[in-house]
Amino acid sequence: MGLIVFENIYAQRRLKLGRTAPGYGAAALSWALVLLALSDFPVMAQRKYDPGATDAEIKIGNIMPYTGGFSEYGATGRAEAAYFQTINDQGGINGCKINFISVDSGSDTSKAVTLAHRLVEEDQVLLTAGIWGAPANMAIRSYMNEKQVPQLFAGSETAFDEPARFPWTMGFQPSRRTEGLAYAKYIVQNKPAARIAILSSRDATGQEWTGGIHDGLGEKASTMIVKEATFEYSDFAALNAQVMALKESGADVFMNLAVGRLATLVIRKAYDLDWHPLQFIPNASLSVAAFLEPAGLKKSAGIVSNARSKGWLSPESRQDPAVRMFLEWMKKYNPDASIRDANYVYGYEVAQTLVEVLKKCGNELTRANVMKQAASLDLELGMLRPGIKVTTSPTDYQPIKQLYLMQFDGKEWAALGKVVGN
Repeated sequence: MGLIVFENIYAQRRLKLGRTAPGYGAAALSWALVLLALSDFPVMAQRKYDPGATDAEIKIGNIMPYTGGFSEYGATGRAEAAYFQTINDQGGINGCKINFISVDSGSDTSKAVTLAHRLVEEDQVLLTAGIWGAPANMAIRSYMNEKQVPQLFAGSETAFDEPARFPWTMGFQPSRRTEGLAYAKYIVQNKPAARIAILSSRDATGQEWTGGIHDGLGEKASTMIVKEATFEYSDFAALNAQVMALKESGADVFMNLAVGRLATLVIRKAYDLDWHPLQFIPNASLSVAAFLEPAGLKKSAGIVSNARSKGWLSPESRQDPAVRMFLEWMKKYNPDASIRDANYVYGYEVAQTLVEVLKKCGNELTRANVMKQAASLDLELGMLRPGIKVTTSPTDYQPIKQLYLMQFDGKEWAALGKVVGN
């Protein structure tokens, strides 16, 4: 292919110079082609790199809570690392191997800025991807945009979708507001006389969920919501009294908007108090292995949550080729992990999406081109439920906008209605 390009260039030069000088024939043409091939000819396709990319590797930075109070979410980082290893085993991306530099925050948000500085200034990553948690991503967002380093696929339900203000930061999954709206609409349609109790964190993320619920209920919110309580993630001990107060409100619908281990504690406490409302939990707390089994499968039965991905635990689901591929990948690259942990599916999907972005970059592995390609996605990932796609544009930084509700039957999650969302 290269020789054809050089021959065309040589022919064009001959046209400009006129007749070939005497004595030049086929041999001269051959030598000219050799010289052109060996020279740094300006028309040749050149690779363009920013810090973090070379002919040999692409450095990707990540911050993950591998230890501490949110260590269960470290599974997403392990899944991402395993998927990138899969790509490296296949030869990399355009011959470049992925160097995934994932650092442990110890579940301490205050470390996020220092760790981001280290990744950008010392490790010189091309980009960051899949950093876990709204507080961590919010803390580093201004810095990443000041340095013009892509902060892709933030691991949070917070809507990191402000391309005009933060053009280097992009979210991934549906927002907390979308979740809240979906829960509220389901209640209005299926339990119009519900008495609702809400437990949420005393911060912006809790307000985003409750705001979606209030908006989804509309004018009915004032009569349907009978009690609201807030908590601090640093104060586990206060939860018992709050759950008791919510039970005493007489509510028959419970919005348990706690994340991770706190969701587990609240599920267990409500059951032990002999309070059995229709309970909703966030997508972030749906992992059977990480959160429901510790709460007790019997105590978790009947809970409603939401998801984007296909089921993969039932024999029926394994008829799907994409599900079989995921399970085979888990067996090979995560043999010691629990197949019931949904965090591995999430990390798998984030890593798949990032690989597609890097492939689209071609020979131009610059930070600006990474963001350009990330903002022009139209993907159907194998593990996403039909009707849910990854789509972005320069004015739309929310890759996944749809979800579906599901209910836990004591063993696994079952779909509860159609795909909903923006």
